[in-house]
Amino acid sequence: MSTFERYLTVWVALCILVGIALGHFFPGFFQTVGAAEIAHVNLPVAALIWLMVIPMLIKVDFGAIGKVREHWRGIGVTLFINWAVKPFSMAALGWFFIGYVFAPYLPADQINSYIAGLIVLAAAPCTAMVFVWSNLSHGEPDFTLTQVALNDTIMVFAFAPIVGLLLGLSAITVPWETLLLSVSLYIVVPVIIAQLVRRFVLADGNGEALTRLLSFLQPLSLVALLATLVLLFGFQGEQILAQPLIIAMLAVPILVQVYFNSGLAYLLNRAAGETHSVAGPSALIGASNFFELAVAAAISLFGFHSGAALATVVGVLIEVPVMLSVVKIVNSSKGWYEAGAGVQRVARERGSA
Repeated sequence: MSTFERYLTVWVALCILVGIALGHFFPGFFQTVGAAEIAHVNLPVAALIWLMVIPMLIKVDFGAIGKVREHWRGIGVTLFINWAVKPFSMAALGWFFIGYVFAPYLPADQINSYIAGLIVLAAAPCTAMVFVWSNLSHGEPDFTLTQVALNDTIMVFAFAPIVGLLLGLSAITVPWETLLLSVSLYIVVPVIIAQLVRRFVLADGNGEALTRLLSFLQPLSLVALLATLVLLFGFQGEQILAQPLIIAMLAVPILVQVYFNSGLAYLLNRAAGETHSVAGPSALIGASNFFELAVAAAISLFGFHSGAALATVVGVLIEVPVMLSVVKIVNSSKGWYEAGAGVQRVARERGSA
């Protein structure tokens, strides 16, 4: 992890302060930016989102899906957590904390929007940072690559239906045209562009060219993310200044779902007998979110001023420190994990094969 990535939480916090200050002193600029849209898609933000998402998708080798059989236990657990547990557990946590526990302290007209943002945040598994988390947890690289490629493929087809279903269950009006447009703009098109670029760069069979390209694009991706956050907080500033505890209250369900989903994935892998080098990244992939996509979708669906956009940004704010804590837990518990009956049984089976 680069120094810039390691201190991402610090940069996000600074963007909050800068965005609030600029929004207060230069409201006309932010109104102009907010009005630059076509079919509910804000053009400046769309450009920034592409700069965020495409470099991360260039890393993904969809050919790795063919290796799914090698780590079928870990793949099965992670898919179960990502698509059958995480979006629904986040919706439940949002309904409980935002819709009930903290409701008296939040603006009533934004409660549904906050819940919607949490749902959008949890509906897309992380694509880029999981490579960092996997490396830090001494994870199996082939498993991580296979899982990310498989998740991204599923996301093209499952993101919109899951978000639509959970928003509907939350009695939130689903803007289907905008939702499908967001999927096309921020998932389908970037995947196509990224894979074309990847294929072109690798055409000479030299992986060094791809490494150089990614080292150039990755800082641009993070700068685009921070610029988007400045714009968001330029619009959200007045609401935050009026109720500064909003961010802390939105962080609670996100924190709970990260530890719940990572812990559940870790335990299921242990029971299934998967190796620790697969269980670690499985737990981390199961808990982390594709927050770049979530921010883009929330802005497209509900606008800059919405509680949904703010909720997704809170996910960005706490992503790095929380995931680093999960990495520490995974690494420190390796001995306990490998002493599990399921792990021992599968190890014996592999040894006798």
